[in-house]
Amino acid sequence: MEQVAVKAWGNSQGIRIPKAILEKLNIKVSDTLQIEIKDDTIVLKKTFKHKSFEERVAEYNGEISVCAYDWGEPVGKEML
Repeated sequence: MEQVAVKAWGNSQGIRIPKAILEKLNIKVSDTLQIEIKDDTIVLKKTFKHKSFEERVAEYNGEISVCAYDWGEPVGKEML
């Protein structure tokens, strides 16, 4: 367990999170964290961030495959 000190930061106070913890949790500069108070504990959680189209394409090495999907036979008044 590490300890950090609360320091003045403009009109607020802040803490510095050690690099090893940031790397372990994959937290980067400008990431948004959710802060909660549970009993007498401060809990920080990384919020979900939607990926951009470019980030999603990069995960597939720039290759997107398109495949046909069989929806089955019409069962109502679908337009063909």
